[in-house]
Amino acid sequence: MEQTSNSRNTGSVINDFSIQIATVNGSGSQSANAILMRAIFRMGIPVSGKNIFPSNISGLPTWYAIRVSERGYAARKAGIDIGVALNPHSAREDALAVSPGGVLLAESALGLGKLRDDVHCYEVPFSRLAEEVTDNFRLRRLLANMVYVGALTRLLSIDPAEVDAAIRRQFPDKAGAVELNLRALEAGRSHAERHLEKTDPFRLEPRTLTRGRILIDGNGAAALGAMFGGCTVASWYPITPSTSLMEQLQGFMREFRTDPRTLKASFAIIQAEDELAALGMVVGAGWAGARAMTATSGPGISLMAEFSGLAYFAEIPAVVWDVQRLGPSTGLPTRTSQGDLLSCYFLSHGDTRHILLLPATPGECFDFAQQAFNLAERFQTPVICMSDLDLGMNDWVAEEFPYPDHIPLDRGKVLREPDLGAMADFARYLDTDGDGVCPRTLPGNRHPAAPYFTRGSGHNPKAEYSERPGDYARLMERLARKIRGAVPSLPPPVIADGAGGPVGIVAWGSTHAAAQEARDRLREEHGLETGYLRLRSLPPGEDTVRFLERHERVYVVEQNRDGQMRAILQIEFPAAAARLRSVLHCDGIPVDAGSIAGSILEWERKGEDHGE
Repeated sequence: MEQTSNSRNTGSVINDFSIQIATVNGSGSQSANAILMRAIFRMGIPVSGKNIFPSNISGLPTWYAIRVSERGYAARKAGIDIGVALNPHSAREDALAVSPGGVLLAESALGLGKLRDDVHCYEVPFSRLAEEVTDNFRLRRLLANMVYVGALTRLLSIDPAEVDAAIRRQFPDKAGAVELNLRALEAGRSHAERHLEKTDPFRLEPRTLTRGRILIDGNGAAALGAMFGGCTVASWYPITPSTSLMEQLQGFMREFRTDPRTLKASFAIIQAEDELAALGMVVGAGWAGARAMTATSGPGISLMAEFSGLAYFAEIPAVVWDVQRLGPSTGLPTRTSQGDLLSCYFLSHGDTRHILLLPATPGECFDFAQQAFNLAERFQTPVICMSDLDLGMNDWVAEEFPYPDHIPLDRGKVLREPDLGAMADFARYLDTDGDGVCPRTLPGNRHPAAPYFTRGSGHNPKAEYSERPGDYARLMERLARKIRGAVPSLPPPVIADGAGGPVGIVAWGSTHAAAQEARDRLREEHGLETGYLRLRSLPPGEDTVRFLERHERVYVVEQNRDGQMRAILQIEFPAAAARLRSVLHCDGIPVDAGSIAGSILEWERKGEDHGE
């Protein structure tokens, strides 16, 4: 990877800073923020965005944080290097949040110029400049956002051609909107050129680090993957932050799974009356042989517990995407979390254990969405993909997705009529080869031996109702053996032991971005080498326990209050329990690398004080 030509030591800060824009929800800032980030991306510089927005429709403060990093760091940065203040209701708070030595770009009418003497303050009359662009009162409010982009274009040396291209991409087939936004952009840029003397060290230089890469959110990547994975039925109930996954899936399917001649769809996407019904429809479709899925968040997962247990016990394929948010109850719908892990792993009453996939990047959302259907059908069970709001709704830099023609559809042990004709007898829940997975038939099979009674109650191998203790015990043992036997087929953990040493770090999901950066900080700033394991699925396998055994102290990093992954590792590998320590973050804002590194260093100091 290319390295920056200058650094903070030379007085310039190039391609390594954060920008936070403070606006009002519903003011049209989303388009301006997307244009700014895409223009930087088009300059060849890795960039990521975090949208911190309220759960109402409009009127409350909203923030958008952009991370620019030549090293490719995509986690939230704790400090604010450049703050843009447009919201009068949060202006003072936003100005005070800028790091010393940083930049405050503020609406002149807010009067923030004298509030700080330790930052570089630029005041711009965003609203007045927007008035000069259009007489339309409603549009002025929207275009004030593009004026701030124009000012930053000048201050940060953003390539105007790339901003122009980003605007045209944002408003395709809308020549009027493109023209207005270009005029607002020029108004901000010209004002900055004439009236602002640059005194801060931050600027951008073109690179080629994003060549062959795309900007995409995890929900969009998952939707694409589901389509390529052969999904034909999707049922859902709207809930933040999973709604955009299903909306994008519907858009992709309408475009690519509709016969252009007859206009007939080869899919069914249904908005159910609630989340329980949504999963019920998926289970019914999976029983009938369709590749079916739903997407939800924590409150929906709670409602889906009953049908998830039915699918587990009756052995019916189903795919669920849980795009996690803060809970319990309604919680904070627009904040991120990893708090559903335990509930999803054991979702249902009784002895239940599910296969979980744990994507950390949009690329893995794309891949795992395809793999989930194969796994669900191969092992005849629900598969739950654990995303979160940060991964699902924010834009990330990703490698271009390869066309997935190398992943064949695996329908598992499905018996057709010739198969049944060659068998002496068919029993739906009879394990014929010892792997815990029993052959199944699908509706429409005309062989007289094909039908069976699908039961969510106790049953014997012939699918007959049974209350015999032995039948139930053998059934539950087989289900456990089946899920444990699935482990070699699941995405394996990513392991980087580096130079070795006594300290290991375990992370999963979107926390990976900050954990990866924290490892670099610990090594470069504190001389602490760490091993690293990123879990990509549950149940965990032998490579995970071997990693735990190689390290004296293992820090499990996750975004919840109770250390849920640590609890699962303690359940699965009790002999390693004493090695595990939790590094937790649970305020709803994506975790940053500094917090992780600081927590680990604090644990290490405590160990030294106690002679460990």
